[in-house]
Amino acid sequence: MSHGHSHGGGGCRCAAEREEPPEQRGLAYGLYLRIDLERLQCLNESREGSGRGVFKPWEERTDRSKFVESDADEELLFNIPFTGNVKLKGIIIMGEDNESHPSEMRLYKNIPQMSFDDTDREPDQTFSLNRDLTGELEYATKISRFSNVYHLSIHISKNFGADTTKVFYVGLRGEWTELRRHEVTICNYEASANPADHKVHQVTPQTHFIS
Repeated sequence: MSHGHSHGGGGCRCAAEREEPPEQRGLAYGLYLRIDLERLQCLNESREGSGRGVFKPWEERTDRSKFVESDADEELLFNIPFTGNVKLKGIIIMGEDNESHPSEMRLYKNIPQMSFDDTDREPDQTFSLNRDLTGELEYATKISRFSNVYHLSIHISKNFGADTTKVFYVGLRGEWTELRRHEVTICNYEASANPADHKVHQVTPQTHFIS
């Protein structure tokens, strides 16, 4: 099945069209395992902590017991910190079969603690969304812009006309690389008196990790 359209410079296609067989498809959307869930934020969620629940295994995407719904208006803002560097290739947004389904998604990279005030700036990529009730429609990112992402913000800016927005699943496809920490060894040289040798220097190594 071909959709034959593109959105905001990025195309969308069914996950079923991807080359992986079904048993491998879940692995392709495994970036949820690389999210620092303790630090993940969802602004304007009606129920605290519910935004974390939509980042789940691909096989569980149709579990409708876990969802996030907006509170004061139709907007949602996910702040997603990763545990390493990510090359983001595609996103799935699954919603309800009504006007609460998101209709526009704006992506921002590497802006930790982003707020709604920050959404006035130009996004790295914008997508017009179609209704996706099965979690099969993938929106392909511009990989050149999302090749070194340690923090992703997803701004759901509009829906199809409802007062609030509801999201059941957010799927992230891409590659993850472990953050490299630069190990710096700092040696403290301390002169100490020794009855046998009054000129002995003891070396005390101290290792510091610099992120």
